[in-house]
Amino acid sequence: MKIGLFSDTHDNLPNIEKAVKFFNRKKVDFVLHAGDFVAPFTIIKLIKLKCKWIGVFGNNDGEKVGLAKMSKGRIRQGPLRIKLNKKRITLVHSLNTIDPDKEKADLIVYGHTHCFEVIKKPAKLMVNPGEASGWLYGKATVAIVDLDSLKALIFKI
Repeated sequence: MKIGLFSDTHDNLPNIEKAVKFFNRKKVDFVLHAGDFVAPFTIIKLIKLKCKWIGVFGNNDGEKVGLAKMSKGRIRQGPLRIKLNKKRITLVHSLNTIDPDKEKADLIVYGHTHCFEVIKKPAKLMVNPGEASGWLYGKATVAIVDLDSLKALIFKI
């Protein structure tokens, strides 16, 4: 199972559209967004995903009621713990909100720093897909994780 990861879209509609098209082209089975959508109108672009998706609120998501309503409940307060393909996944915006070493997860997905990173720990993978907006560092990135092998790749969009 392949899952797409992105974060920190910050209202950048053209880049959200690029990420959605990229995930659809790569035929990911599920998408996780690690927060900072910002405005509810960004959800219009996410509806074009050809797979299920969920996300968590970030620190810049001020209009949480609107985001939750537009997303039909797909965006929730983190940490969000789910199971996909028999793998335990924890989704948060900021890694500072959990203790990664105590988290009972095979995969931890986070954002907030706008810097992509992939950290492999014993029996655990931690992935920050970076900033899909490209606002801060000028490099818009997303990630794809193969849940069977627990390997992640970062892609520029």
